[in-house]
Amino acid sequence: MRIIFSLLLLLCVGGTVSARQKVFDFNARCEQAYDAIMQLRLSTGKALLEAEKKEHPDNLAPYFLDNYADFFPLFFNEDPAEYSRKRSLRNFRLNKMAEGPEDSPYFLYTQAAIKFQWAMIKVKFDEKWDATWEVRKAYMMLKENQQRFPDFVPNNLLLGAMQTVFGTIPEGYKWITNILGLKGSMKQGMANVNKFIESDAPEAKMFREESYYYYCYLMLFIVNKPEETWEFLQRKKLDTKNNYLFALMVANLSLNNQKASTGLKVLEDRMETSEYADIEYADYVLGLLKLTRLDTDAHIYLERFINNFRGRFYVKECLQRLSWSYYLEGNQAAADKYRAMIFTKGGLETDADKQALKEAKTGKWPNPFLLKVRLLSDGGYFNKALAMLLTKKAADFPAMEDKLEYAYRLGRIYDENGQDDQAISMYEVTVKVGSNRPEYYAARASLQMGYIYEKRKEKAKAIECYQNCLNMKGHDYKNSLDQRAKAGIQRVNGT
Repeated sequence: MRIIFSLLLLLCVGGTVSARQKVFDFNARCEQAYDAIMQLRLSTGKALLEAEKKEHPDNLAPYFLDNYADFFPLFFNEDPAEYSRKRSLRNFRLNKMAEGPEDSPYFLYTQAAIKFQWAMIKVKFDEKWDATWEVRKAYMMLKENQQRFPDFVPNNLLLGAMQTVFGTIPEGYKWITNILGLKGSMKQGMANVNKFIESDAPEAKMFREESYYYYCYLMLFIVNKPEETWEFLQRKKLDTKNNYLFALMVANLSLNNQKASTGLKVLEDRMETSEYADIEYADYVLGLLKLTRLDTDAHIYLERFINNFRGRFYVKECLQRLSWSYYLEGNQAAADKYRAMIFTKGGLETDADKQALKEAKTGKWPNPFLLKVRLLSDGGYFNKALAMLLTKKAADFPAMEDKLEYAYRLGRIYDENGQDDQAISMYEVTVKVGSNRPEYYAARASLQMGYIYEKRKEKAKAIECYQNCLNMKGHDYKNSLDQRAKAGIQRVNGT
């Protein structure tokens, strides 16, 4: 009888221990850890999370935030060995979140966020189908969570980001989102993102910095409102000196919005200590920014990226830019060396990587004069680029592709300088001559004309230009240009 009583007592005690209530408590220490991780001070953030786990073992929040600490190096550095070591943590953390109270809005939200983050990681490791299913599961969880907890604003942030992207998927990939039930529109998606950003709810304040990252990338690359993006950045006064993630974001946005001088200043002024994570991607961005200014030391940073990066994204484009750097310096042997590496290194996931391989296969080198103009223009050094262009005319270039690029580059510079009529004139020439050619100039010229007419409120002309961009086939950067054109049509139609 004593044995039976002892067994019952143990079972009761065991039952009491296992029934202890798990919680999602984003307390002050978790907030500090989150802030440190979002600044890419990962070791500091992890130490705070480990202390929280020891003191409050039933708190699930630190296990959720652990995923952020792993996400950033996996996403940026793409190290296969690190991915192999850490991929099992996905299931571990999802199981942890499933131990939480089902009546908490964080129960489904944390699981959805972990799935969404691992979807982005899996894309980087060429597991696209798994990534697609991760996104679908995350989307469905968020939709359910929104129905159960309509006032829980973090739902709006992730759902809004997904809806914005789903609404602008190019037609060639639309069948995937249709089959998986992933629907959205740019208008609806950005309304949800803005609802989060403008919220004063405590949980909105917790994830505020994360929301800025989503907002800026969506506004610049999907919604295509660069002026509003930069106004937002200036209004929020992001701490790019102490927040490495913000510094990388602003530098990358600068690279893609003809503001190289801004990007260079941000990266040069940021705090550099051993507390911050090593992100090889920073060398890639810095090298490209310096190349647009025609700096002779740009190759140092591009070579550092090639030597240290273990991933597939951006590699072919980086090798192309590296070969250009040596080509413009007159070092043809080095230029040939790095061009040859394009055939064996990196992947073809991005349009830029595809274009780099395509150029390498031609065996031809760009016209050095036009290449310098392009780089200066890409960096936002428009006066220098225009001064160079105006010393030439189209007839000075024997090759048709060079004549076409001359017209396009001149149009882009007029466009960026606010000389819309002159820009349209050069764009129309570009479209007329190049609409059936493999270069991207005609499609991009049509897209840019759409932007001008949209700005002028000439909706019919804007839609016509965007549709012309979509109709052009077989050119470089097809997917990315199509997505921007489709987003333009949606904006004009107000959908």
